[in-house]
Amino acid sequence: MRKTIIAGNWKMYKTIKEAIELANGLKRELFKLDNQGIDVVLCPAFTALSEVSEVISESDIMLGAQDLYWQDEGAFTGEVSGKMLKDAGCSFVIIGHSERRQFFGETNETVNKKIKAALINALTPILCVGETLKEREAGKTLDVLKDHVQNGLREIGKEDVLKLVIAYEPVWAIGTGKTATPAQAQEAHKYIRDLLVKLYDQEVAAQVRIQYGGSVKPENIIELMQQPDLDGALVGGASLQVESFADIVKKAAEVIK
Repeated sequence: MRKTIIAGNWKMYKTIKEAIELANGLKRELFKLDNQGIDVVLCPAFTALSEVSEVISESDIMLGAQDLYWQDEGAFTGEVSGKMLKDAGCSFVIIGHSERRQFFGETNETVNKKIKAALINALTPILCVGETLKEREAGKTLDVLKDHVQNGLREIGKEDVLKLVIAYEPVWAIGTGKTATPAQAQEAHKYIRDLLVKLYDQEVAAQVRIQYGGSVKPENIIELMQQPDLDGALVGGASLQVESFADIVKKAAEVIK
């Protein structure tokens, strides 16, 4: 059985002080969920990684970063390596988020390099894939998913693909308040899982976790989690408040009982 994973992407929000307060609040709210079949990951900005790592060190909450560079070190001003993330306490890293693709020129090629770098540094990659509104309206959703998954996972072997998480995030639903219907989300997740069968085999497809990202809220998490191929959520705005993110995690835990 695939273990549910709920990750909070804090994006470019929270000073160090604010991040510590949020992490402390979540640790208090979620301590009863320890060891109950759900992974909780917090992904703050780079500046707050070490401090948040210290806050959550005595809990089951895990730490993730929002990006990384594919070299371990070098003259790459402004970049952060997998080696550095591991040193800061990270065990996960988001790769290929639609905002990185849209605003910072992320491509399938760079995503692929970053996944390989994450794996080398024993970080679990969260590979983000998904279509824009224009692509959905043009009927290209499945083509985009195939492109992102197939090329993002190029030369990633069976043993390594089992170590990563895939996040389906319809770009048109991120930060817009719109959410893919449970049926739309399930269709995309099932397509990705079927694609993994073709790229690898049934065993891999059955084990890789696929989470949904796109205006996830306490109000819609239960219905989303009831879909057979949804293994969790990558939460944006709702992860910035203790009450809303804790509520999402608690409701997801109820579904999997």
